[in-house]
Amino acid sequence: MLSIFLLIPLSLMLFVVAIWAVRYAVKSNQFEDLDNASQRIILDDRQERRQVIQSHKSADSSEQTDTMSTAADAESLDLDARKPLNTDSNTDLDTKE
Repeated sequence: MLSIFLLIPLSLMLFVVAIWAVRYAVKSNQFEDLDNASQRIILDDRQERRQVIQSHKSADSSEQTDTMSTAADAESLDLDARKPLNTDSNTDLDTKE
């Protein structure tokens, strides 16, 4: 009988603490979105990966345009270098022989 006088108040206090914990969890929105919480991590990772890929693609495309313009400049320089040089010194050498 003495143990009942001890266990009843102890169980009531535990009951009050449990009710307070559940109420606190509900107020702090712990039960707001139970279905999508596990998927949110995966979706955030996918979006971050997409942003990284897009930034790499934009950087690659800007590098390609830079290399294309430098390649076009190099081709124009090569074409200029292939032209025969007609200078007076070359004609002078031909006439002296």
